Amino acid sequence: MRINETKRRLLKGEAVIGVGIGLGAPLAGELLSLAGFDFVLVDCQHGAWDDNSAMAAFRSICHGPATPMTRVQQNDYAAIGRMLDRGAMGIIVPMVNSAQDARSAARAVRYPPRGERSIGPFGTAFLGEDYTQRINDEVYLAVQIETATAARNAEEILSVDGVDGCWCGPGDMGLSMGLAPGRPETQPKLEAALMGVLEVCHKLGKVPGLACTPDNAQYWLDKGFRFVTVGGESSLMRGAALSLLSSLKKP
Repeated sequence: MRINETKRRLLKGEAVIGVGIGLGAPLAGELLSLAGFDFVLVDCQHGAWDDNSAMAAFRSICHGPATPMTRVQQNDYAAIGRMLDRGAMGIIVPMVNSAQDARSAARAVRYPPRGERSIGPFGTAFLGEDYTQRINDEVYLAVQIETATAARNAEEILSVDGVDGCWCGPGDMGLSMGLAPGRPETQPKLEAALMGVLEVCHKLGKVPGLACTPDNAQYWLDKGFRFVTVGGESSLMRGAALSLLSSLKKP
């Protein structure tokens, strides 16, 4: 079976860098994988994906070295299972606010006896013939801690067996804390909450993750977050276009 190199590196204490894709174009996954990202995240929560286009994206990502991952629409047994059956090797579950939420996600991700995932991976042959025997060890589960409630409950959430780590969402967390987006004076309070989650990860031996931007990714990597995204294909494309246009001198 294809090895989840992203998970291997995280378990060794290394940092990995990923990118999201949301425009519904599977080829974007291949291009970004070949560019050298450690993982590519097919964003089914906010992106323009259906089951079939997501399945095509997972295959495209595997044309390069990156690990195919997805953020599911919601913490739902069927939604998680359908993405795994189509070839996702990493699952990110949004809006996990309690240990019960985390247990629901964990039971959906792995086959018995470690979980309750239903057998039937019809779209995973490209990952290897021994998929069903090995996927429990290869799959990576991150829960999103992205509200003030989740930040307060971080220790009980991340203590759940089967949860490998988290992927904090600072945008939603800030909003849930009543903080205005992009206001510098609100950042210390948000950063304190994120650092609290980081400390819990260190205490429990779980992987700390964070949704970053190209401008702040290095800052958070230096703080100790290790499962990091640097935006999505749309923001990277727009940023490159703006940079190019601003550099050109029109006659």
